[in-house]
Amino acid sequence: MEDRDFFSEQVLDPFLDVVHKLPNEHAFQINGVFYTYKQLGEYISKIRRAINSHSNGGKNIGLVANDDLETYASIFAIWLEGCAYVPLHHNQPLERSLEIISQADIDLVIDSSPYSAFKKEAIIESARLEYEAINLSPKSTSNLALAYILFTSGSTGKPKGVPISRANVGSFMKSFWEVGFNIDHNDRCLQCFDLTFDVSVQSFLVPLTKGACTYTIPHDQIKYSYIYGLFEEHKLTFGAMAPSMIRYLRPYFEEIHAPSMRYNILTAEASPLDLVGEWSNCIPNAEIFDFYGPTEATIYCTYYKYVRNGPNKHLNGISSIGKAMNGLCAIIIDEDRRVLDANQRGELCISGGQITPGYWNNPEKNAESFFEMVHEGTLCRFYRTGDSCYMDNDGDIMYSGRLDFQVKIQGYRIELGEIEHYAREYVNGQNAVAVAFENKAGNNEIALFIEGEMIDIGLMLEYLKSKMPYYKIPTKIIVKDIFPLNANGKTDRNALKKLIII
Repeated sequence: MEDRDFFSEQVLDPFLDVVHKLPNEHAFQINGVFYTYKQLGEYISKIRRAINSHSNGGKNIGLVANDDLETYASIFAIWLEGCAYVPLHHNQPLERSLEIISQADIDLVIDSSPYSAFKKEAIIESARLEYEAINLSPKSTSNLALAYILFTSGSTGKPKGVPISRANVGSFMKSFWEVGFNIDHNDRCLQCFDLTFDVSVQSFLVPLTKGACTYTIPHDQIKYSYIYGLFEEHKLTFGAMAPSMIRYLRPYFEEIHAPSMRYNILTAEASPLDLVGEWSNCIPNAEIFDFYGPTEATIYCTYYKYVRNGPNKHLNGISSIGKAMNGLCAIIIDEDRRVLDANQRGELCISGGQITPGYWNNPEKNAESFFEMVHEGTLCRFYRTGDSCYMDNDGDIMYSGRLDFQVKIQGYRIELGEIEHYAREYVNGQNAVAVAFENKAGNNEIALFIEGEMIDIGLMLEYLKSKMPYYKIPTKIIVKDIFPLNANGKTDRNALKKLIII
């Protein structure tokens, strides 16, 4: 089983089969323009030719993550060449991109921008290439070779590389389809995530390996309003979205009616059940799933299917993240790495074919985040997610929050998710985020942010005091009309924290 080339089986072979058999079907709709699979194959071919003429043998290729056909074609051109792409955010500081280029040993950058910021590196200006001949035959490549490297913000401020192998991606796609999704060339699929975020990989691979059309979001558009337009005009049938994005759509819920939506995935952050319930009325025919997964476990590793008009499992109003996908194992451990029984809270750890080979050139972080142990008679390599969870008696995982979101107030250990739960309850499901901050005396306090219109803070405090002990009560409550989002579509907690006046 380990020797099977799942990347070819689940990604390259089905994609190339679609390009061959369905050349005139729409592959993408980008900024209002449709592109066929035939055009996509031609773009891939001309970029491959350029890679061959520029490459010095380096396996990691930088890719400026623009929203155009050249950028998506570049991903497949890189894969067919047996290389890995390293996305460079189009709006991030040049200094950060250069740091990533240095760390990842990149000697070639592909950029479709009219004027590239990369002058010292070998560069392919993909928008200026001319098509000559089709070239879609994949090079023979090890299943252990990398497919991409995503760089996230490290605790030191230096970008931290998470390499994902071809085997990881192939294993993910196999497990994803085994959940039970049925996608074909008639589907219209949303891709609303930045290419520097791993959910984007699922968002374009699912449609492109089934002959469906992928609808993207232009970088100069307001995401939620553009998505609203796509729902209305193009009758989307499949899409993954972050709950924060759905909150932005909430004022329009009475106007949104999307019976064409067949599958909707909520991901990237915790899903409040009350929000999911309201959203479900907008997509009355859709099967709704909550998918959970850190980048290190290749996109998603657990899932929970929402039950319409029935009981749904939750903790503090946050949906269960369900059970591990096929091919993966989930356990809960204590601080001594002992596996905990049902209903005992600890750290969620994941093992299986989707786990990254390890952080890029970071042995200290690898030693901290990965460990081996015999589990159910097999030696397994586990990734420590850093998430506080427990399994119920049915084996469903209840998500409590990040371990690093737990703080001590007056000696008591506080989980910020509980405070957020009662705050959302008081404001009828509006978004609420609790963060810890250090006061002038060096002690921890809690600030609570409420998204929406101004509220009576005194009445809210009375409500919170009726639900929680005194040491959990926020010392600051800040109302903000709209919460900032980061590039991945999640609520930007760090940006909120900067608004606290000590």
